[in-house]
Amino acid sequence: MEEKKVKVGVLSDTHLTGYDDKLKRRIIEHFNDVDMILHAGDLVDLRVLEIFGGKEVKAVCGNMDNPAVKEKFPEHLLFEIKGFKFVLIHGWGSPRGIEEKILARFDDVDCIVYGHTHKPANYKKGKVLFFNPGSAVDRHFASSKTIGILEIDKEVTGRIINI
Repeated sequence: MEEKKVKVGVLSDTHLTGYDDKLKRRIIEHFNDVDMILHAGDLVDLRVLEIFGGKEVKAVCGNMDNPAVKEKFPEHLLFEIKGFKFVLIHGWGSPRGIEEKILARFDDVDCIVYGHTHKPANYKKGKVLFFNPGSAVDRHFASSKTIGILEIDKEVTGRIINI
């Protein structure tokens, strides 16, 4: 029997101070069939987790998160899905060269999921997929609000969704 593809909803930099109906509608619309959700930091407030409606969530803290979020979530997570190695991290410092900074710390991974820049990224460099869903709520640094989907089967592929 063939194993099913794993579908993961990805978002970052929500910067919300609580539950948000507009984001909840977007999550229902685009993440209704995902197996899990990754949040790459800057939730800002733990009540944002209520938006995900009981789905499995892996999250990390970011530089703008309040102390409760920083206490609950680590700075990075390493995990595997279908034999592929992932790192989930927010990022730090200047956005310039952020991918290289992260790769220098975590070089034995197949996919780096990160945030911080608010700019979506979905590209492969060597064997590593760099995936940044952008920001679901902020257009200050990017032309649109975005989230992402990762699909894991025989390879890891990503898709950016304008919301």
